[in-house]
Amino acid sequence: MMMQEQIREEAGGKVLFDATLGVVDGDWFDPGFWRNRGALQQQGGGRGGVAMIDTPAGACVLRHYHRGGLVGRFNRDRYLWTGAAHTRSFTEFRLLAHIVGLELPAPEPVAARFCRHGFFYTADLITRRIDDARTLAQCLEDGRLDADLARETGALVARFHREGIWHADLNAHNVLVTSGALYLIDFDRGALRAPAESWRLANLARLRRSLVKLGATERITDFQAAIWGPLVYGYERTLGA
Repeated sequence: MMMQEQIREEAGGKVLFDATLGVVDGDWFDPGFWRNRGALQQQGGGRGGVAMIDTPAGACVLRHYHRGGLVGRFNRDRYLWTGAAHTRSFTEFRLLAHIVGLELPAPEPVAARFCRHGFFYTADLITRRIDDARTLAQCLEDGRLDADLARETGALVARFHREGIWHADLNAHNVLVTSGALYLIDFDRGALRAPAESWRLANLARLRRSLVKLGATERITDFQAAIWGPLVYGYERTLGA
């Protein structure tokens, strides 16, 4: 069924949702709402602010947008208001809807919200949960990152790059591995870009830095030949297909 985008006015903000799943209101973005119904499976701390929830639309992930880095030390979760269409949540929702429409493996968007606070806003996003998945970072830690998985990872990234989809934070934590497929997650600040080798190579370099930072070069003998070479091979073969 095709997604039907709908916007609902809420006190101090708006909710954008897929109307084929039913009506979504502001309560959906409150972990306490789901906790009181016994539908809050897990709530994580940290920058992600992620909660696993069981909704009428199915198993989902609720994420509150938090700032990182130095800015996050004094401004935890507020962003400069430049219009509803430019909010982090609405932008990511619509990019994910485009990605899913291309049948690329990424979380399906369910709903997005912003709450206005004068010149600033806060934001939240709900996506469908990908079950029984481990991150590429966890696979590395568990000794499960081999040449075959590396090739599959390269092919995964190439599929997105062929469609001009740039991932702002392509790292080993944002690649999910299941028994049947690989997925890219967390498209906050992602964008559609005109084809260009420069941003594609920069995206790959970011992924490589992530693996190195996680200790791949120490954990895997001859990381370049055993892992990175196959990953680039999978990428180039798929990009040129």
